[in-house]
Amino acid sequence: MPAGASLPGVRWLRSSHSTGMNNCVETACPGSGPCVGLVAVRDSKRVPGPAVLFAPGVWRDFLDSLG
Repeated sequence: MPAGASLPGVRWLRSSHSTGMNNCVETACPGSGPCVGLVAVRDSKRVPGPAVLFAPGVWRDFLDSLG
């Protein structure tokens, strides 16, 4: 699992459901390198921590399952 810092040049987006307490996730879509085409997800409280990578369809299915 790459650390968030090892995904250079990505623009992290915070969930619109996030509060000022940073208790949500951030997502990014790497545009180059070995992670291109995947969705990166990280904990907004642990910005330098690991990012989990998902295929776009898998991430979309997860979001759809939340209702």
